[in-house]
Amino acid sequence: MLIENHKTYAEKLVIKPRTIILVFDLESYTSIKHLAEDDRPREKLMLKGRHSLSDAELLAILIGSGSKNESAVHLAQRILRKYNNDLNALAKLSIKELCEFKGIGEAKAITITAALELGRRKKETGNSERVVIKSSQAAYEVIKAFLSDLPHEEFWILMLNRANAVLKSECVSKGGINATLVDARLVFKPALLHGASSIVLAHNHPSGNLKASEDDIRLTKKLREAGKLFDISVFDHIIVGENNYYSFADEGMMN
Repeated sequence: MLIENHKTYAEKLVIKPRTIILVFDLESYTSIKHLAEDDRPREKLMLKGRHSLSDAELLAILIGSGSKNESAVHLAQRILRKYNNDLNALAKLSIKELCEFKGIGEAKAITITAALELGRRKKETGNSERVVIKSSQAAYEVIKAFLSDLPHEEFWILMLNRANAVLKSECVSKGGINATLVDARLVFKPALLHGASSIVLAHNHPSGNLKASEDDIRLTKKLREAGKLFDISVFDHIIVGENNYYSFADEGMMN
């Protein structure tokens, strides 16, 4: 009886096939491996060269991989949009700030920071010939590579020979967001070591405000007087902002 009922039940059982449709939002997620070959950053670089890649594609290569919801390219575009596609602004971010982006862990943040730092250093060593400082603009062009994208203040000197050619650039002090302490001994020690005849002082204002503070003015006078003891003249003092600068010499403040 049990068997007959089982057969009866089986005969009445009808399994209807169902069609399952999966819908993907291709606009919001396209993995790099599914992109056309020309749109894959690594392959594109190999095929067309590094100059063919956008900033986002280059950044995507550094990021390496995205997530199940976002490709590395889309993540890179999102990061750049946040800072109006300004690489200088991106270079100012700390590891912690980069990690605030979903999809960026500490390892990826370190890779991005290291790559941007290499780019900055390339600017510093790009010209193997010694640059001759004949104007504040020439001094700014040398020093901006060191100071233009820092989130904190640093104080640097350019050491010049008798022909005003740059012997070496060196950071002598690092500080906080609004100020840095400068010791005259630290300023002139490397200048004496490298046989400099004159120096250019330089520091940055992370706020972007180029106005010389009273402390800046007092420090400049102090270092000019100290330089006389070592027979090293202070040629200028440059304050570096975001994309511009202030020159004490141009403003007649070095007399």
